[in-house]
Amino acid sequence: MTDAPPLDTPAPDAPAPSVEIAAWPAQLYATLKTAGVRHASYVPDAGHAELIRRFEEDPEAAAVMLSTEEEGIALACGAWLGGMRSAVLMQSSGVGNCINMLSLPAQARMPLLMLVTMRGEWGEFNPWQVPMSRAVQPSLEAMGVSVVRVEEAGEVAPTVAQAAAMAFGGDQRIAVLLGQRLLGAKKW
Repeated sequence: MTDAPPLDTPAPDAPAPSVEIAAWPAQLYATLKTAGVRHASYVPDAGHAELIRRFEEDPEAAAVMLSTEEEGIALACGAWLGGMRSAVLMQSSGVGNCINMLSLPAQARMPLLMLVTMRGEWGEFNPWQVPMSRAVQPSLEAMGVSVVRVEEAGEVAPTVAQAAAMAFGGDQRIAVLLGQRLLGAKKW
């Protein structure tokens, strides 16, 4: 058996990430902290690895690993009821697992902030990621979730800041889709 390269290995022809691209996870974490987010739930994901690590290491924050993404929706609602702001971190393939659970924050008029790393797009090697990638935005919108998309590293922090303000200030459900170009192409 041969050793496969790690999933987060960039394609050989992919350019090295610029300093701006490499800095966006740290900027995103600072933005969430400024917005008062002290709770994050996640299914492990290479695209959110730095953000997850920062939440786990922060003594003022709670990071909860999930067995499935829809648990994060329920935890975010519970955190809100307990007076805490939360973000749900997931990959685009996990959005389909959440559709039924999205009725909870919609009917209770609770805020929800979702950060979704996209797969099945630019440079994708896994064809199984493509169908859900195409369905993410229309599925979320059908459940009453507002969707904003980020493709440029410099737009991550300001977009998430506005999404957090809309979610927590207006009891809205917001998903920020982080395009696959931000993460780099994966090669199997």
